[in-house]
Amino acid sequence: MAHLEDQQSEKATVCVMDASGVLGLSLVHHLLQRGYFVHAATIDGNEGDLNGLEEESCSNKRLKIFRADTFDYQSITNAIRGCSCLFYSFEPNLEECSYDELMAEVEVRAAHNVLEACAQTETVERVVFTSSVTAVVWKEDHKSEAQVDERSWSEPNFCRKFKLWHGLAKTLAEKTAWALAMDRGVDMVSINAGLLLAGAQLSPSSPYLKGAPEMYESGVLVTVDLQYLVDAHICVFENLAAFGRYICFNHTITRPEDALKLAQLLDPSSKPCSPSSDELRIVQQKIQNKKLTELMMELA
Repeated sequence: MAHLEDQQSEKATVCVMDASGVLGLSLVHHLLQRGYFVHAATIDGNEGDLNGLEEESCSNKRLKIFRADTFDYQSITNAIRGCSCLFYSFEPNLEECSYDELMAEVEVRAAHNVLEACAQTETVERVVFTSSVTAVVWKEDHKSEAQVDERSWSEPNFCRKFKLWHGLAKTLAEKTAWALAMDRGVDMVSINAGLLLAGAQLSPSSPYLKGAPEMYESGVLVTVDLQYLVDAHICVFENLAAFGRYICFNHTITRPEDALKLAQLLDPSSKPCSPSSDELRIVQQKIQNKKLTELMMELA
């Protein structure tokens, strides 16, 4: 079996799944630009508009397109065969479905099947698993917690109680992936991303934003630019010292003006209103991303 370091020096083959999502598409383009061979795998039902990837695959010998069904083990295996790394993100089409408890079950099963396939594929040396800050911040004592970092986990029962389905799905899926990775000896790193300021998440109806006022009051409402999120994924793949979980954001919402800017970004048609005097206080940031920041500075 080739080691990840050797494969990187030869510009390895990697798989991006789901390549039809905004993060996946951007990852595919950036990995190609860096000289990697890329298997762009779309998840069944999410093919949509691949923004020219299919046409590009006809002229670019380093790009191959795959159709994968996370309930079809063989299709996952076909997509990752020969790859040294899998970049995995679960990005359902929110125009056709909504986050609910059933979606959490689907996401958990998908994570299990994908990690099992990686464990059985000899070439896979690392999995970069995209999770969410919502898998970190939701628990009974979240308002009194002094600091939130990679050691923090959302509590499934709390998420169920308040119908925080995005948090429930991301928590259970990530825990399932970690359990399988440790049991099967898969080298996995997770990126717990803040609200992505692009694509379907950039909407007032984004499931990530359920409970946003409470996140703001608790000092854990954070967002991330697409480019920064892509850079973080590539960083934890290329840096062999990367391990465990990494909270990923580059904007914090701790001031009333930050909240207003985010509200306008989510709904440009809304009319901005000035906060009242009792809403002008600045909340203390409790969530930390020091671990990722230090890792990314090493490669700068």
